[in-house]
Amino acid sequence: MLRKLFLFIFLPAFGALLWQNYELRERIIKEVKEIRNLMNNYGQLVEPWQLIFLTAGFTLLFLLAWDFLFKEEPLLKRIKKTFFRVLKRLPIIGASIKNEINKAKRELAKSEAFKMKSGVKHYLKLPEKGLSGQEVVRHVTDLKATAGANWDKGFVSGTVYNGSQELTDLISQIYRISMWSNPLHADVFPDARQLEIEAIQMCVGMFHGGDDAGGILTSGGTESILMAMKAYRDIAYERGISRPEILCGESAHSAFDKAAGYFGMKIVRVPVVKTTRMCDLKALRNAITSSTIVMVASAPGFPHGIIDPIEEMATMASRKGIYLHVDCCLGGFLLPFMEEAGFPIGPFDFRVKGVTSISCDTHKYGFCPKGSSVILYSSKNIRKYQFFVAPDWQGGIYASPSVAGSRPGALAVCTWATMVHIGRAGYVESTKKVIKTARYITAELKKIPEIYILGNPEVSVIGIGSTEFDIYRLSSGLGEKGWNINSLQFPSSIHICLTLLHTQAGVADKFVNDLKSVVAEIMKDPHQKPTGSGAIYGMAQTVPDRSVVQELCEAFMDLYYQAGPVKEDKTN
Repeated sequence: MLRKLFLFIFLPAFGALLWQNYELRERIIKEVKEIRNLMNNYGQLVEPWQLIFLTAGFTLLFLLAWDFLFKEEPLLKRIKKTFFRVLKRLPIIGASIKNEINKAKRELAKSEAFKMKSGVKHYLKLPEKGLSGQEVVRHVTDLKATAGANWDKGFVSGTVYNGSQELTDLISQIYRISMWSNPLHADVFPDARQLEIEAIQMCVGMFHGGDDAGGILTSGGTESILMAMKAYRDIAYERGISRPEILCGESAHSAFDKAAGYFGMKIVRVPVVKTTRMCDLKALRNAITSSTIVMVASAPGFPHGIIDPIEEMATMASRKGIYLHVDCCLGGFLLPFMEEAGFPIGPFDFRVKGVTSISCDTHKYGFCPKGSSVILYSSKNIRKYQFFVAPDWQGGIYASPSVAGSRPGALAVCTWATMVHIGRAGYVESTKKVIKTARYITAELKKIPEIYILGNPEVSVIGIGSTEFDIYRLSSGLGEKGWNINSLQFPSSIHICLTLLHTQAGVADKFVNDLKSVVAEIMKDPHQKPTGSGAIYGMAQTVPDRSVVQELCEAFMDLYYQAGPVKEDKTN
């Protein structure tokens, strides 16, 4: 920013001043001549090699200073990181910080998720003799029985969106038919290709894409987002933008950060309006630069279930000549059916001029098996930029539409099978059930004075906060009653993502009553601090050194892949 101000404001202004002021111009010319004479006189006092080395040295120092001041990462952020890096190396302070980090790691290691299940044999090496089919099935069944979360009873936020036995049986049959297919070999498996295309085109129709609209089936919402950002990055390169920028609100999905990290892009996040939790349009407009290639709108956003002002953002994007991606991963099979279900909302799809791509998860409210999503484009001319082609490989000309080379054709076929089995009427009915339940729970929670709802959720996610007590205590209390709820940060809050399982008789009322019960218990001592995972979450967002949080996340992932019993780290 400082560099652009210098180049495009200060220099032109100085030039205009010189042009208009004759005396100033003459005075500067005189000063320049005196400096030239002084330098010529000085040059006579030094040898040529000294002059060369002095010039090279000062040039190098200037370039180093320029690079330090104008890196992509802000100067204040780099100073902050350096400060904490030095702080952690100090003997007493560093040891104290390390001790607290190890303490948090030990708390993570105690989590039920990382404990090896007792009473079940563990295979950490290949058995000398292969197990029989019956033994394999029995082992998997026994391990499955140790699962603690009651997702089938509707006690888990999001995660499983249908899970009915009837659909499970159907998809199991379809998977068996097509389990060995691979769309990479379309000549060998033309059936998988055909059904994949049909599933994509059904989604294009749902979002009112035109004749030129197209899409790709991916492994999930993150890959759909990655592919769209990769396409926009390559378009930006053609425009001569060396470091393309993704512009989005604070609540946009973290997959956009991942895309920026993977593809050498820069993500620019702007605040959301505190009352509505929608992307701040003024902040968005002010953040657009010559390097901005794509703007992101959430429909709805994962944290609080809020739909960004898509029409206004599309107009802004069109005027600035940039693309607009609508992240509809969560709402992909709700929003298109809400009007028919009796819950009309504003325009959000390709009918809005300026919307150029939409990500939509078929494996959420589309009820397809996990590992399927679609990325849709308003034009095939945009889609081609996400393709990868290696024309000079010795193994032959290689091309793939997305991250994966070989892909499970069975998932594509199962996606198609799920969609045609449920049909439009089925999706309208499931949307009606989910939205009706969400509106009921929202209305009931608004009657509880000790908590508040973040923004005005229109779809299936309800964000909950409190000014009376630490909200993570509510999450822990609900957990003790069997609920699995998502914890959020900035601001401290929690949410529940409602699925078809939450529409089962009595589930919504149980959630409301359990929540009321926990709140009443908390208010007996509202200033008490949370414990367990709630304490870790609360601590994490107050830590100014975000590298500590990153270290804890890395520890979490290491624990996830820990083979054998988790050993507590007792070191300081």
